[in-house]
Amino acid sequence: MAAETKSDASGVRIDHVVTSGTFSLDGGTWDVDNNVWIVGDDDECVVIDAAHDADAIAAAVGDRRLVAIVCTHAHDDHIDAAPALAARTGAPILLHPADMELWKRTHPDRAPDGELSDGQELAVAGAVLKVLHTPGHCHGAVSLHAPALGTVFTGDTLFAGGPGATGRSFSDFPTIVKSIKERLLTLPPATVVRTGHGDSTTVGAEAPHLEEWLARGH
Repeated sequence: MAAETKSDASGVRIDHVVTSGTFSLDGGTWDVDNNVWIVGDDDECVVIDAAHDADAIAAAVGDRRLVAIVCTHAHDDHIDAAPALAARTGAPILLHPADMELWKRTHPDRAPDGELSDGQELAVAGAVLKVLHTPGHCHGAVSLHAPALGTVFTGDTLFAGGPGATGRSFSDFPTIVKSIKERLLTLPPATVVRTGHGDSTTVGAEAPHLEEWLARGH
């Protein structure tokens, strides 16, 4: 399933593909639908989280040059299609190094091509995606802030309704809350939060609920 948001004045747009598969960790497996975000113009783009279906993602990219495959984190449902998409397009896979242990569980024989670091800026089609290290859901989780597009891609760090899950290996609730409070809720309230699963929200819609999340502990 694919949909497209409106372009901004410069022609940069955000395409959206929903892919389906499974997420496995700590001995359990769950069916999931993932949001795959594609940011760019008619000539080039980046893919954020190559989940489940390289064919569907490649179809959405079309004949554009794929600048990079950016991983918000290394849970298998967010990276399972990354090597196949990279092989098809020649695009490098980028991951925060703190998530290498998770990555190797899914792709032991194929390392990422480059590292993401806090404050790093990725340029595509005249837009800039700034990497924010937002650990908690896992050690190497990042969000990608695109100020000119008025949006932040949060992976599984922040959803409509609260933080991502922290009940499994490599995760920690106090850490994710700190990341959300200091790195995401400090963004302009109108910033659209585009998530790894489910509906988008805004910083302004989520910020008033921080104390509720702390009280419930998840």
